[in-house]
Amino acid sequence: QVQVVESGGGLVQPGGSLKLSCAASGSRFNLQYMAWYRQGPGKERELVATITSGGSTNYGDSVKGRFTISRDNAKNTVYLQMNSLKPEDTAVYYCKARSYAALDYWGKGTLVTVSS
Repeated sequence: QVQVVESGGGLVQPGGSLKLSCAASGSRFNLQYMAWYRQGPGKERELVATITSGGSTNYGDSVKGRFTISRDNAKNTVYLQMNSLKPEDTAVYYCKARSYAALDYWGKGTLVTVSS
């Protein structure tokens, strides 16, 4: 059984920063990539960023230049550094781990609220 747990969400003012963490643990497995998604109020879930086991990254257009994804392979942990936050970044942020067997494991999400 694989568990994916996000942490680090909270309330932040516009223009502020926040760092999310996601730890994948459980049975011995190898991860192809890990990703962050988000779902804002009344919106569909959207891709925020991905990072492969080799360190290649990809970002959604709305967060390019503001968010940075990184990972610690030894810990199966991925981070999302969010800078210059805007009210429209308010969402539940979900972490996904994709194994080389093409299985997806999702966390339960962490809420980020950007408001003054």
